[in-house]
Amino acid sequence: MSLSAYSSYDALGLAGLVKSREVSPRELVEAAFARMDEVNPLLNAVVRTRREAALQEAEEMPVDPGDPTRPFAGVPFLLKDISQALGGEPLTSGALLMKDNIAKRDSNYVARIRRGGFIPLGHTNTPEFGLKNITEPLLHGPARNPWDPARSPGGSSGGAAAAVAAGIVPAAGASDGGGSIRIPASFTGLFGLKPTRGRTPVGPGVGRQWQGASIDFALTRSVRDSAAMLDLLQVVQPEAAFQTPLYPGVYLDDLRKPAQRRLRIAFTTASPVGTPVSAEAVKALLKTVKWLEAEGCEVEEKLSPVNGVRLMDNYYTMNAGEVSAMFLSLESAMGRPIAATEVDIVTWVLAEAGKQVSAAEFVHSLHEWDVAAAQMAALMDRFDLYITPANADSAPKVGELTQTAAEAAELLQISRLPKDAQRRMIYDMFEPSLTYTPFTQLANLTGQPAMSVPLHLTPEGMPIGVQVMAAKGREDLLLQLAAALEQSPLWVGMTGNPGFA
Repeated sequence: MSLSAYSSYDALGLAGLVKSREVSPRELVEAAFARMDEVNPLLNAVVRTRREAALQEAEEMPVDPGDPTRPFAGVPFLLKDISQALGGEPLTSGALLMKDNIAKRDSNYVARIRRGGFIPLGHTNTPEFGLKNITEPLLHGPARNPWDPARSPGGSSGGAAAAVAAGIVPAAGASDGGGSIRIPASFTGLFGLKPTRGRTPVGPGVGRQWQGASIDFALTRSVRDSAAMLDLLQVVQPEAAFQTPLYPGVYLDDLRKPAQRRLRIAFTTASPVGTPVSAEAVKALLKTVKWLEAEGCEVEEKLSPVNGVRLMDNYYTMNAGEVSAMFLSLESAMGRPIAATEVDIVTWVLAEAGKQVSAAEFVHSLHEWDVAAAQMAALMDRFDLYITPANADSAPKVGELTQTAAEAAELLQISRLPKDAQRRMIYDMFEPSLTYTPFTQLANLTGQPAMSVPLHLTPEGMPIGVQVMAAKGREDLLLQLAAALEQSPLWVGMTGNPGFA
């Protein structure tokens, strides 16, 4: 199979070729590795492979055209190097501290992916512990954007986004704790869906991820692939802290069903934290609004009811508490304290500040999430969908958002500061990156589903996505709208290939 032919199919398209015996699973895996060998030396999207094991699994892959439980039989897939564990394989979370960590078993997410017929090829690049919206870990170095390798593909699922956008695989595992699916989807012209909290598997060994803010799903080139993956992955998991009822229909079958009534849609171009929004991001959203109005939707401009700055303060409180707790576990396992030189400066700052977060403050921060969820639920009573830019601009340059040596030296002093000054330091530390991506965190903290849809190219030829949020449990509305947009002149995704050859 030629590389150009391979890269022109989505995952369901490749699975269809396997089922019709036009290609074998081994041919697909070989094509994926050939494309990886061609582009990954520059992109640094994939940090670890299991070539021989994947080829062996492809040889042994049963192909039954009538088996509905394996919709992706024989299709190559890449996993994110955090939470998506393959038993017996390294799982580093992009961290120097974890470079020798070997997963004891497949994660629940990976088990379901494999059950659906996907063949894991290896793991993709991610920032250390998934804490950034760019992918530039000390352990593996920066991932690069196929649309312009001088730019970042975003994060934290940046390696996954670069791999899919460059045609290495048609879909890749991703996770989203503050926009980590939607941010790179917007920067790389992909479709990125964050499902409802509790919709997809977690663990083993944990019932929640980042207090429910983080979920595992995927980045895809086509809407139908995400729909079929949601059918495959949705689960009511007994050990999970958060549960959502199974969707009673079939997402893939319901994809092209028309809305039962005219959709009521609210939108805003305003950053929830008062930071600037580029003219191109505004243009992307307003032309989407114009298209929606032409399709008969009721559209109204509406500011977010949530105090974005206060919400981010409480989001960072969770981050600090989580990282500090993680350090306690790692230090207990290692039998020694962690040194600042062993981690990214962002990780260190959060861990140090987390030592000062009291139990009462942590609980209060989660209460603020619930306040935001109630405010958004009230908004969603009036509107079916809420639309914003996915990101406030196109992708930053590689290195632009990584701290300089002087900035890192100043941040190292955090333990000497009083608690309030530490909180201010964290907000200031993240503000340059937050300026690029102020819109995505809300859905993580409220638990709502949200997606980034590739609908605009800047004059420089860089993609910018539009974000759409729905009420909890209404991924069907998001997918139906995305499918309609995929057929519209606005779509710049799969049919508009990156300039990277």
